[in-house]
Amino acid sequence: MEQPLSVAVAQPRCTAYDVAANAVAHAQAVRAARARVVVFPEMSLTGYELDAVPVTPDDERLAPIVAACAETGTLALVGAPVPGPHIGVLAVEGAGVRVAYGKMYLHDGEAARFVPGEPAVLEVDGWRLGLAVCRDTGFAEHAAKTAALGIDGYVAGVVHADHEAELHGERARRVVAEHGVWAATAAFAGPTGGGFDRTSGRSGIWSSDGSLLAEAGAAPDEIARAVFSRSARA
Repeated sequence: MEQPLSVAVAQPRCTAYDVAANAVAHAQAVRAARARVVVFPEMSLTGYELDAVPVTPDDERLAPIVAACAETGTLALVGAPVPGPHIGVLAVEGAGVRVAYGKMYLHDGEAARFVPGEPAVLEVDGWRLGLAVCRDTGFAEHAAKTAALGIDGYVAGVVHADHEAELHGERARRVVAEHGVWAATAAFAGPTGGGFDRTSGRSGIWSSDGSLLAEAGAAPDEIARAVFSRSARA
């Protein structure tokens, strides 16, 4: 039987375009989370700046996150523009970094700079995690295509304005209801560039029955955490 999986959603404060400073904040969040998997918001390394330079897996500025993951045994799912170019998710572990996913459903402004990705799943300790970025979560077909690959959980990094604080919960509960998986959404808190002077926070984790297991507040640097087990089907 697979071991329980501890998952955290983090909403570190962000300095627009400053990958080095944001990587340090991510490393601090990884250490504070005490979780096997830590999910970060959309474009968390750069802020929601569509003209930010793509971050490559070998970028030396990612070293603090790699070190924190090595110390804690964590897989960090970090938001960044990545080669493709995609609005992507970087999978960061102690052994290194790789591009794990590219956002599929792009806004018009995003589509002018980025290309869509394909459904993707990561396996962690026997658990299969479907990946999503922000607008993806608003399309039922995204969750359906991802769930068709076989998933236990649906994890997303998002950016929502402060008046949209309920949106990612609504979307997560829909995915849970339709596919019987748990869901985790990391949302930005505080300013993040790209016109988002006030963001929602309220990162959350939902069980496979739709219950809210853990939720962060609206302030930067907050973290929410939950543990899933096969026996409990949480």
